[in-house]
Amino acid sequence: MAEAASYEIPTSVLETLVASGRRLVLDRRGSTVWEVETQQGRYAVKLGYPIKATSEWEAQEWTALAPAREGAILQQLDRANVSYGEWEHGTWNIQPWHQGDSLYDLWHPHRAEGVSSEPDPGEALSCAEAVAALHATGWAHGDVQPAHLIISPEGTALIDLALAHGGDIPAAYDFSYRGCLVHYESPEISRSVLHTGTATPTMEADVYALGASLFISATGLRHVAYPNDASRRDQRRAIVDGPHRPVTMPGVLGKLIEAMLSPDPADRPTSAEACKELSSGR
Repeated sequence: MAEAASYEIPTSVLETLVASGRRLVLDRRGSTVWEVETQQGRYAVKLGYPIKATSEWEAQEWTALAPAREGAILQQLDRANVSYGEWEHGTWNIQPWHQGDSLYDLWHPHRAEGVSSEPDPGEALSCAEAVAALHATGWAHGDVQPAHLIISPEGTALIDLALAHGGDIPAAYDFSYRGCLVHYESPEISRSVLHTGTATPTMEADVYALGASLFISATGLRHVAYPNDASRRDQRRAIVDGPHRPVTMPGVLGKLIEAMLSPDPADRPTSAEACKELSSGR
């Protein structure tokens, strides 16, 4: 199979968009993401393909299905201008482009050496509102992380819903949830993946992931300490065994993150409660 960088957007997809320009945004194992210019505006085009087995990686077929799975979810959520389909190596989707800065990038100044400014609770509130809005529809995201919280003056967009859980998925594009980026997994998700290989995304786990996202974006540190070269299994063991690093941020944001990172899902605030706490602290 060719390397990911050789995968151009299929001609049929470009013709559907009547594209006037395109830019490769992300090129990783199992997917490529493009920003595409059209007369109607900018779109994101995602291509998925299977990962071949190597000495370092197990074969993964689900990556080929992820764009279509996300497209089906976005349509169920009544998102406008979303389409998806199949191509030679897997599936694709088209969705409107979300302009803005990721949470991690936006809070970079607060992580600079010698800087004492605290993150804006209003920006944290905007992220919590995006998660709460999804939860209000009955869906759990399953992959909340700073890169998936795109903040602009118009609000925050919660992107990358390919792993979401909460409705009917076309059987041809569905696959088991095997966890997400481990830095943001809750203890119960990590424990389930360690024991069974799979888990079920939940709103409680999303809240934990949001807390971990706020923590790393403000401090530059993972909420649980483990070596940079630790295997995913060892990373998950560290999250299960805990504890998380001390939350030293003052005020309502620090108090809220501490609660969101509770090892017991029942002790965490809901995303709606997190919004209420942040609103009262502004």
